[in-house]
Amino acid sequence: MSIKICTIVGARPQFIKASVVSNLVQKEYQDRITEILVHTGQHFDANMSDVFFQELNVPKPKYHLDIHGGTHTQMISRMMQDLEKIFLIEKPNLVLVYGDTNSTFAGALVAAQIGIPIAHIEAGLRSYNWQMPEERNRRLVDHVSDLLFCPTENARQNLFRENIQKEIFFSGDVMFDLVSQMKIDSKLVDQITKGKPFSFMTLHRAETCCNKQTFNEIVAWVKAHCDTELLVWAVHPRAKQCLRDFETDTEGMTLISPIGYTDTLAFLKNAKMVYTDSGGLQKEAFFMNTPCITMRDETEWVETLYGNRNQLWRSVGNVSTLESPADKQLKVDIGSNLFGNGFASKSILDSICAYFSKVE
Repeated sequence: MSIKICTIVGARPQFIKASVVSNLVQKEYQDRITEILVHTGQHFDANMSDVFFQELNVPKPKYHLDIHGGTHTQMISRMMQDLEKIFLIEKPNLVLVYGDTNSTFAGALVAAQIGIPIAHIEAGLRSYNWQMPEERNRRLVDHVSDLLFCPTENARQNLFRENIQKEIFFSGDVMFDLVSQMKIDSKLVDQITKGKPFSFMTLHRAETCCNKQTFNEIVAWVKAHCDTELLVWAVHPRAKQCLRDFETDTEGMTLISPIGYTDTLAFLKNAKMVYTDSGGLQKEAFFMNTPCITMRDETEWVETLYGNRNQLWRSVGNVSTLESPADKQLKVDIGSNLFGNGFASKSILDSICAYFSKVE
């Protein structure tokens, strides 16, 4: 049986994750899997979208919906209308979604309504903060999905605790696959830092950016606690708007535009400290053995707290207490394979093939 998969992506983390799985489909599963890539357009800025497709060799999407802006409900409803048309035309055997974005939720809900099986990569994560759109999205998607691929054992146990009776797998983390395989080199780091010790920061979530008091408090906290001469902030479009609207004091910070994936990893690898509200960057910093402070009150990636290498900002008394291993090279077997063995994408595709062989 040839399996036709519709893969839904729309945001930076999904382009990164899809690059691993989609490239493996092209290399090793072409005789068993046909993939149709759909880009919702949720991230439309060239630095947040196009650069990742080019840099990571993600196959060109067959459909680009160009849907962005508006409220969560407006965005999701527009996506659902267009995705329904695509699914009815393509008639996929499976809809594949990643993570916890509006694109993820829209794709899963439409597939569930039509009766198409759903595979959720990065299932089982929980922050237990219902104010986060991502938490609502990931929970609802988990409950309508048929195949749930968990990046960690803790994520798998979360699904069992919620009594989800579906096909549940500990696959490992596809982002760990990518970081494990990549050659990380960038001239941009030297161009920006001139060889000076530096810290690196990103902010993008609504709960950290869209409230003036919270946003300015976070920026002021980072400035007060950063103990390197240079603080490089890769400014997300949402944060850029907040900087203008809130007249935030960024004196002493080096602000740069969003950057590609290889450049981002190079900054993470060479930084003395990372400040971020991104789940992906928390993990990547952990993979790089770079200390990280997460600018949130909780994290769904509880594994990154292992070894005291990631801390939540309100719990940090002294930044110097964070562990900074002398060996900053990637260790594939971090924390007894907390994120798998570096072959999550193969495990996922083999499981999908096995699922449809049983259906036959």
